Amino acid sequence: MSTSPTTTTTADDRTFPRVPVPVPVPVHAAGRADRASRTRRRWLSEDGAATAEYAIVIMAAVGFAGLLVVIMRSDEVRGVLSDLVRSALSVG
Repeated sequence: MSTSPTTTTTADDRTFPRVPVPVPVPVHAAGRADRASRTRRRWLSEDGAATAEYAIVIMAAVGFAGLLVVIMRSDEVRGVLSDLVRSALSVG
């Protein structure tokens, strides 16, 4: 019976580089980190910036239109506008 020598390899004998082993992260901490990174990306990105600008302009236009309606309903402004239209339509 012949015995052949057995060779064993250790981690130090390998020729490929060592790969770092990831540290397991608890589920609740991973969820918080993922949520924080999503929130950070959302705040730093400019997605929807044009939509927000349009909304601000529309709100300003609505406010201005409301102000014009209030002004136009006053008796003094109605009188001035009526006189202006009459003088523009009268032949001179």
